[in-house]
Amino acid sequence: MVGFLLVALFVVRLVCNNFEQIQRGELASSVPTARHILTKTENYRFKYRRKFMRFMKIKHVIGLVLLLTVAALALGSVPAARAVDDTRPPDLPSPLCNDVQVPSGNNVAFHVYARGTQIYRWNGTWVFVAPSAMLFADANYHGQVGIHYAGPTWESNSGSKVAAARVIGCSPDATAIPWLKLQTVSTNGPGIFSSVTYIQRVNTTGGLAPTAPGSSIGEAVEVPYTAEYYFYRAED
Repeated sequence: MVGFLLVALFVVRLVCNNFEQIQRGELASSVPTARHILTKTENYRFKYRRKFMRFMKIKHVIGLVLLLTVAALALGSVPAARAVDDTRPPDLPSPLCNDVQVPSGNNVAFHVYARGTQIYRWNGTWVFVAPSAMLFADANYHGQVGIHYAGPTWESNSGSKVAAARVIGCSPDATAIPWLKLQTVSTNGPGIFSSVTYIQRVNTTGGLAPTAPGSSIGEAVEVPYTAEYYFYRAED
């Protein structure tokens, strides 16, 4: 529609210009023929079409560049969703937490950052029920890699699982749940939790049972906590 209007305006302008020239005697012997007008109109339409096609090509290229940029940014965020492959063991307060050290012959495979709750139930006293937390790849809780729940069990996004039992703990912070050493009871499925032998829970915050009594038997509360979990595998 826009192209048609532009062509029409061009024809009107061409006729008017030649009419003015005729009045001034500049075109005394020649008046634009219909063929002459149509030829110029076709030339104008061709130029307009060529400019439009060039604009569409540029628009397509810009769109493709933007799409590739977004894809590159998305791919750049993938490594953040992996568990931290830091093979250094945690710093343990000595001598208070010496027993939390993992036996020689086991090396750190990776560690994760947990944020969630410790669940307690009132039966005349607060009894620990289970943890409920999400596991992340970094200390800013970016890139979720798994979950942590009753068992205690750790499960990766790919479906691998490890269940473990408490061996011993220490309490360097009286306002937080203890640091623990746990030994694997079972593993299931291929993935980051396969072949895990020991787990350490360290650098804890919060998570302690309430100090006030519950309001009724069976009442459950969820107390926020954070922690780091280190996962060990036996040396090859």
